[in-house]
Amino acid sequence: MKIVILDGHTANPGDLSWDGLREYGELEVYDRTAPAELLSRAEGAEVILTNKVIIDAKAMAALPCLRYIGVLATGYNVVDIAEAHRRGIVVTNIPAYSTMSVAQMVMAHLLNITNQVALHAESVRRGEWQECPDFSFTKSPLIELDGLTLGIVGLGNTGSATARMAQAMGMQVMAVSSKTEEMLRPLGIRKASGYEQLFSEADVVSLHCPLTDETRHLVNRERLALMKPTAILINTGRGPLLDEQAVADALTEGRLYAVGVDVLTEEPPRKGSPLITAPRCYITPHIAWASAAARRRLVSIATSNVAAFLSGEPQNSI
Repeated sequence: MKIVILDGHTANPGDLSWDGLREYGELEVYDRTAPAELLSRAEGAEVILTNKVIIDAKAMAALPCLRYIGVLATGYNVVDIAEAHRRGIVVTNIPAYSTMSVAQMVMAHLLNITNQVALHAESVRRGEWQECPDFSFTKSPLIELDGLTLGIVGLGNTGSATARMAQAMGMQVMAVSSKTEEMLRPLGIRKASGYEQLFSEADVVSLHCPLTDETRHLVNRERLALMKPTAILINTGRGPLLDEQAVADALTEGRLYAVGVDVLTEEPPRKGSPLITAPRCYITPHIAWASAAARRRLVSIATSNVAAFLSGEPQNSI
């Protein structure tokens, strides 16, 4: 049986091993696959693993041996699920492998914005502390999180982990969630009546919902207008959850204090993004998921997904 990994580099740039898959068939691993290379590389494959390479209806029609598509991520919008079901192709994803790493990145962005550790450390390196007439100086406002309200949109695995971390730092948490008030009360989380209440009351808003037609541009001009000018926005979910131009305008006009994002609408942002040049906007290159621990879990779960499929009992099926 032929197994092909189309774009394995981001998950495994060389510090991990795909050898666990070799016992199930002939394994071919490509770091990256351009759209024009897909069909030639996947020809004859019964099992394909992909992260960002799109497997659409046209590709499936051209790959008659294909029986299984394993998405090397939680999101699976790169696969035409309806067409896969029509053809009897099993599609799986890898849920919850990066929960703690992504929640940690939320807090990293939040602490960067509120404490500006790198800014102050660089100022010391430049000799500014040595020249200072006082024993202490600040380059930006320092914000204490204790007592502030974190508003979470989407209280799944990552949203819940983020809530626990924020509570450990003394923050109050409210959420827009399908969970009931009775379910949230033991967790110490207040259920928001809707987006309007959350965006208007929260000191920090963190997005953890999936990207759907309903959530695309969830953060738009109207909701930004509800936010406090001292509020902070964090997005580690999907780039298109933000209307990037509206967010950039809010930052430029001083209607929003700061933004931390790990995702953009276009990745890489080859056409640019208004957020890249916006003031007080801190961008990391989609790395919240990519800790060594999370990537080890990803490779392990991807291997067990293939094994479960071949045993006739697929797991993590879409």
